[in-house]
Amino acid sequence: MNILWFRRGLRLHDNPALLSAIENSKEFLALYIFDTTFQDAGYKPYHMYGFLLECLNDLNESFQSVGTKLHIFQGCPLEVFRHLRQSHCINKLCFIQDCEPIWHERDNAVKNLCLELDIEVYEHVAHTLWDPMDIIASNGGTPPLTYEMFVHVAMSVGDPPKPAADPEWKGVKFVSIEPFETNRFTLFDGVPTLGAVGVPENPVGCRNRKIIGGETNALKHFEIRLRAEETAFRSGFYQPNQARPDLLGPPLSLSAAISVGAMSVRLFYWKIHELFDKVNKGSPPAWLGITGQIIWRDYFYAMSRMNPKFDKEVDNPICLQIPWNENEELFEKWKNGQTGYPFIDAGMRQLNQEGWMHHSVRNAVAMFLTRGDLWLNWDIGAEYMAYQLVDSDWSVNSGNWMWVSSSAFERLLDCSVCINSVLYGKRLEPSGDYIRRYVPELANFEFEYIHEPWKAPIDIQRAANCIIGKDYPTRIVIHEEVLTRNQTWMKDFRRKFKETPAHCQPSSNSEVYKFFCLPDDSLPF
Repeated sequence: MNILWFRRGLRLHDNPALLSAIENSKEFLALYIFDTTFQDAGYKPYHMYGFLLECLNDLNESFQSVGTKLHIFQGCPLEVFRHLRQSHCINKLCFIQDCEPIWHERDNAVKNLCLELDIEVYEHVAHTLWDPMDIIASNGGTPPLTYEMFVHVAMSVGDPPKPAADPEWKGVKFVSIEPFETNRFTLFDGVPTLGAVGVPENPVGCRNRKIIGGETNALKHFEIRLRAEETAFRSGFYQPNQARPDLLGPPLSLSAAISVGAMSVRLFYWKIHELFDKVNKGSPPAWLGITGQIIWRDYFYAMSRMNPKFDKEVDNPICLQIPWNENEELFEKWKNGQTGYPFIDAGMRQLNQEGWMHHSVRNAVAMFLTRGDLWLNWDIGAEYMAYQLVDSDWSVNSGNWMWVSSSAFERLLDCSVCINSVLYGKRLEPSGDYIRRYVPELANFEFEYIHEPWKAPIDIQRAANCIIGKDYPTRIVIHEEVLTRNQTWMKDFRRKFKETPAHCQPSSNSEVYKFFCLPDDSLPF
């Protein structure tokens, strides 16, 4: 029997592990494991797990259409595979590589078990465009320390592989195991509920997600996205979801589907490039923009590949040790959308309610927390967002936070580029309706004051049924004042850092501080 172990490659298209598992297979079993040993977090986010269960349900329905099902376990992967080895003759175990260091303990333990049990293991690269280790090897054994260098190395490695063929089910004999439960693990009867995997069913403050999980939905959504991309190409610009974001419309992003592998990143990359070539009769270098965000994703995966501290400031060899403030009260107000800055509060409330906000909004709230306004450590924001986002991705989330907070990946030594949330909000969503949707206290304010309600005369506030300081909070900081302070602090820190002897600097490789920076409109969140 050959086993396909689903982790984040939750799809049938472009799945080389699936093709390997059904190749010359007399018996085939597909499974997913809710891991209670290596990755069971105390806090299980409602939106993320809801999205995941939708993906598993869709995958199960796809298997049912060809005569089998997805077997969903909960327990220790080692115990599951030991049990299956005792009850069946397992020839090989196939899965898509999870290259981030947070998965290494689990995967190494499973590989060692398979060696002990004489089971062949086939690990396939399909969650990233390139194998991060190929990038690292081509760069002399270390990750490329700038995005510009990453692109150079990636192009020397060659184009990303084309998507794998769709599976052919003829001749495959499916294995089906009936549900059961032991004191070590459980095989569910179908796809479990949120409660069955330890997630509260109706947490306070949440409402319906606008992003629905599943390969079927992702591929349909991708067709809509391709039409939008084609319109953009014919109009002479790239990345319409970034260049002209619609904060009030249905999300165009496929990041959630890509993060769990319900959508193939390689299919996304090649379809976009083929479309551009069709429209423009030529393919530009990848760094010119048409798939820039996807390239950034691979860059962060390569940077984190051998760095288990990538999501923290302390002991992170690529991260500046900036002396951030500590202020739990300010952090709580940021988390709960109570900063007194309507655009920031709208973004945080959308995140808390729906598990999502547009990447442009993420840049604003991240910069507000860190070097823009509150001067708090990026890693507390990264941790909070990682648990709230439906498209949470360990490498990409951490890398973006370091970038926005000027802790790594950039060369602006004076940090002069900074988001003013008032002006930024007006530019992204001029009507003010984004604020009205998520900050209903301000719904009756006219556009003149909705981004800056503290400027509204008291009679305007009364007419809007919202008194600032009573019905909606006053500003927790004054942006113009703290920005000047923060820029001075950052300049002083950078100057002291440059004067520090190399052996005393926080990074083991000073080359990390030869920064590369994208234009402001191409922030990599």
